[in-house]
Amino acid sequence: MTGITSRLLKFDTCTISDALDKLGLQGAVSGIAPLTTVGKRVAGRAVTVKLGAPIEGLPKRHLGAGAVMAAEAGDVVVVEHRGRTDVSGWGGLLSRGAVKKGIAGVIVDGACRDVDESRDLGLPVFARGAVPVTARGRVAEHDFNCPITIAGIALYPGDWVLADGSGVVFVGAAQVEKVLAVAEQICARETLMARAIDDGTPIGEVMDANYEDMLTND
Repeated sequence: MTGITSRLLKFDTCTISDALDKLGLQGAVSGIAPLTTVGKRVAGRAVTVKLGAPIEGLPKRHLGAGAVMAAEAGDVVVVEHRGRTDVSGWGGLLSRGAVKKGIAGVIVDGACRDVDESRDLGLPVFARGAVPVTARGRVAEHDFNCPITIAGIALYPGDWVLADGSGVVFVGAAQVEKVLAVAEQICARETLMARAIDDGTPIGEVMDANYEDMLTND
């Protein structure tokens, strides 16, 4: 596990999203949720897959296979499936291959299938839903380890991914140190607030006007 991965795993996606907000950066994605694991936080470098309609001239390979082969242990596969929930963008054999490679998790901007199989394998898969419909003849891989777009957010190979029960956030490789530094500040402040609530301070006093300005004031 890399140093960045272990540092990201100290935070939930909400804290990283707040840090992105404070820095004026995009990265939080809505509508993608865990399908195979509960309470499992996943972080790692992105290995990307770009899906789209079948067209002439595309390489004859199963979608996602190239990314799985290219990934290193601890990476996260992220699939641009353009929000499609009528057809699968990931399946059980891919999950099996991902587990063999030590891939930390899979993010699909759309639907996947073989959810029970992926759950049995212990692979965290985050998606917009599950569907039994195969990709064969309906979806093809246009490229992998290339720039992709997930819900309007640009993602590049090697960018960072954090996913948990609240959703998914992406952090650009060039911004990750700055985002982590701000996340540490936010987490420290919220830890003190949580402690005050636990100690009996009325929540209205803890979450006063300063709370609303937390992402704009130092």
